[in-house]
Amino acid sequence: MKHFTLTIIFLICISLNSASALGSQTSKFGIAISNDDEKIAYSVNGNGKTALMFVHGWSLDSRLWHNQISYFSAEHQVVTIDLAGHGNSSFNRNEYTMLAFANDIKAVIEKEGIDSAILIGHSMAGGVIAEAAKLMPNKVKGIIGVDTSQNVALKLSQADLDLMTKPFEDDFQAGINAFVKDSLPTNTEPELLYWVGEDMASAPKDIAINQFRNYLGQYVSGESYRIYKSITVPVVLVNARLWPTDSAENKKHIKDYSIYFIEDSGHFPMLEKPDEFNKVLLEAVKSIK
Repeated sequence: MKHFTLTIIFLICISLNSASALGSQTSKFGIAISNDDEKIAYSVNGNGKTALMFVHGWSLDSRLWHNQISYFSAEHQVVTIDLAGHGNSSFNRNEYTMLAFANDIKAVIEKEGIDSAILIGHSMAGGVIAEAAKLMPNKVKGIIGVDTSQNVALKLSQADLDLMTKPFEDDFQAGINAFVKDSLPTNTEPELLYWVGEDMASAPKDIAINQFRNYLGQYVSGESYRIYKSITVPVVLVNARLWPTDSAENKKHIKDYSIYFIEDSGHFPMLEKPDEFNKVLLEAVKSIK
């Protein structure tokens, strides 16, 4: 299991945000077995014809979505998942590819007997849910990327990838702290800054770097945009403006594309501005349904 640090402040925040939901709903926790025998931890809340599956980004876990569970499970089945190598799932893979992560999603969908799903993926998970849509075209009705896929055709060289990876290889904790600091506004509460940094840095270094290289490796190989040739379902982005989104370029490769913006937010809008994020995300969900 992934070892992580929980601050007292974070526990208080969880309690406050979840208090109203605890009395009216019960989370179901499960383990699904992926196609390479990895154990995938997940939770289910609420009911609905189309499930909303929330997929965390790089070096995070399903707790990223704690502000969304009660809001969306009032009218939907909400599934949160820890991808292999993250959170409470197992971490025995040699290569943590986006396709391997997509098979983690497939394992949970099959375990729960879900026939209709909208996949919601943050950051790295934008690539994961695209692979999952290709893998399960009859079950995935749409995908929503959260602060991701700013330019699916962005071209990186291997040298670019090596340079971007080097800070994490040299000093993983310092590299993560710098990444998180650059990904959040300067006025971010210190407690949130601390929790995100500690949660990301608690991952096993070698596994996290393997995931990072596989994720950005799509932009070296060109798979980042080629994957969309096989995807016909709606692709919706809910992005911050921290890093510019090139919608004109995205539309060249994505057949059914739309975008919503979260203003004055960094890379983690679900944590920074949960109320506003939930309302915008609901509009994105409705645009698919």
